[in-house]
Amino acid sequence: MGTVTVRKVDDEVMRDLRINAARRGVSMEQEARDRLRRPLDQDDNAVSSPAHSGGSRWLLNATKGELLALGRKPEKPIDHKSESDSLYGYLDQA
Repeated sequence: MGTVTVRKVDDEVMRDLRINAARRGVSMEQEARDRLRRPLDQDDNAVSSPAHSGGSRWLLNATKGELLALGRKPEKPIDHKSESDSLYGYLDQA
């Protein structure tokens, strides 16, 4: 196995590594190893994405309960016609 030393890493990159490592319960070193192991995108869109251009990022956080709730059946049957009518009712107003 080889060793790589990277100097002058941007503070934001270090912060992201630290946060993602903590979320996964691994060390920053392991997080960096795992990221380096991922194949690099071949298209130019990866460089212009919001994460790389300084734009906003999507940080999706959900609790275990919220994730489990997605698979639960509703308490009562859903009246799809009524829901559809209420969603698209604004079209009748135009």
